[in-house]
Amino acid sequence: MTTDIQALPMRTPVAPDGRLGPAEAHPGLSDTEYVRRRDAIVAAAEGHEVGEPSPPVVYTEQEHETWRRVHSALRAAQPGRLRRTVLDLRDSAPVPDDHVPQHAEVGDRLRELTGFRFTLAGGLVPDKRFLGAMARDYFHAVQYVRHPAMPLYTPEPDVLHDVLGHGTHLCSPWFADLYRAVGAAASRVDGEDALDLISRVYWFSLEYGVALEGGEVKAYGAALLSSYGELRRLHRAEIRPWDVTAIVNTCYQAAGYQPVLYATRSLDHVAEALHDFLDDFDEDTGSAYLRSPTAAR
Repeated sequence: MTTDIQALPMRTPVAPDGRLGPAEAHPGLSDTEYVRRRDAIVAAAEGHEVGEPSPPVVYTEQEHETWRRVHSALRAAQPGRLRRTVLDLRDSAPVPDDHVPQHAEVGDRLRELTGFRFTLAGGLVPDKRFLGAMARDYFHAVQYVRHPAMPLYTPEPDVLHDVLGHGTHLCSPWFADLYRAVGAAASRVDGEDALDLISRVYWFSLEYGVALEGGEVKAYGAALLSSYGELRRLHRAEIRPWDVTAIVNTCYQAAGYQPVLYATRSLDHVAEALHDFLDDFDEDTGSAYLRSPTAAR
């Protein structure tokens, strides 16, 4: 696939009143012209093979401005809420602040640093493909930009989350090792139940992970470091101590703010906990963590 995705005209919608309503009411899901633009970008992912180059997208000036606004807001919100290690990574990550980057622009530099690159996604990807690709040093990323009317919250992952959030992680060999551990475990299993357990542990660590630092809860997960709204309300989430049995029995919500987060004692504890769970994980051992259906909350 080598055809450029050309910019389509977009109407600037009326800004909402700022309240966080149902995900389906978000302009990113309800504005027909925005959805048409997103769908045009997403179409390139149909039939895309892991590792193929992502086709270039011709972004609009409005999309570049949305990137700049979110990037600037995140820079202001992250200090004091992110782990110091992640703040340092943020400052060294090969992610531009002034324009929406192409996958290759960031991915080529990540490959030099840790071996990882981005591979194209059109949205949510099945666990086997999404998680398993990490064992081959590929992270699935979309290319569309969130709706400009509500740039500080999006109910679905966009290029800011994928490239800025995970691009920050994947410039670090330490984080890259954890992503590979997730991928290796997912590559060893095929059952949906086993893959779901890995997905939940991945979700509450590399996506929505928090850890203690100086006696305070700080974020390190990619979904948190790339979400202005979640960072600002981190103190309102219910923080529970890391417990892998509880985690695999906890349902998470893909849209909306997370009501429950699981905190490790440190980043060293993150690595220890993930390797303990993932390194010998197979179809049989996964069932040992499951409680009765009524136990999941």
